[in-house]
Amino acid sequence: MSARMSVIVPAHDEAHVLAVNLARMTSGIPRDALQFVVVANGCSDDTAEIARAAGVDVVELATGSKIAALNAGDAAARYAARAYVDADVRVSGETLLALAELLTHSDGPLVASPRFTVDTRFSSLFVRAHYRVWEHTDYRRSGHIGSGVYALSARGRMRFDRFPEVIADDRYVQQLFSPAERALLPGHSFEVPAPRTLRAQIRRATRIQRGNDELAERFPELRSESVVSRAGGLLGRIARRPQLWPAVPVYLVGTVGPRLRAATARGPQAWNRDETSRR
Repeated sequence: MSARMSVIVPAHDEAHVLAVNLARMTSGIPRDALQFVVVANGCSDDTAEIARAAGVDVVELATGSKIAALNAGDAAARYAARAYVDADVRVSGETLLALAELLTHSDGPLVASPRFTVDTRFSSLFVRAHYRVWEHTDYRRSGHIGSGVYALSARGRMRFDRFPEVIADDRYVQQLFSPAERALLPGHSFEVPAPRTLRAQIRRATRIQRGNDELAERFPELRSESVVSRAGGLLGRIARRPQLWPAVPVYLVGTVGPRLRAATARGPQAWNRDETSRR
């Protein structure tokens, strides 16, 4: 394994999930193949101590800010190739090594991600219904990069300087690259726990929508495919699957509702997160 990559993990009060997720990422990794940098920002728990006990590099920031954490992690990174991993994400060290290897190829992608999967085992019937429809969206089918894990080659990381103050850092990075410059890592995935309640899912989706709206306003050149086009493709796929029809009203509540809430929201958006999935 000749690939080298720094893995940056922003963590704000993640003591409940960090130890097991770091163990999953670091287990069996050859020495010096991956550098792990946990950036504990604005923590009131023992996130930093847990990270140190895992034997990874730790940076501490007094203020809770994901963007500040990403930039601080970059400053502490030893390798030019970078992966950015949310602290609640479940991803194996084997997958991270495969990402590093993919991104070292001279003709390889500039940005890549494993396949994004959602764990709904502990979610309500309504949340599971929402994700049954979500599995058929263009977002899901088109090889989306990000939503918990994304990685940049050395050339890819040169595409921008510091992370800007945005809500949706992953979407910002994805849209800096054309589809031809992106890749899904074959045969590998990562898992994110779904919210347990529909109310929590709506809060999460509202934050995502606010992030998308912010990017469209501040970086209009990065806009992607229209909502109308995406919705049309989904409707066609649902029409051919009657078993999904009962779940459609729940999906509409979980998607249209957040768009309306985001459109009428006022004031700055804090780095909120779903606490129900961390229980």
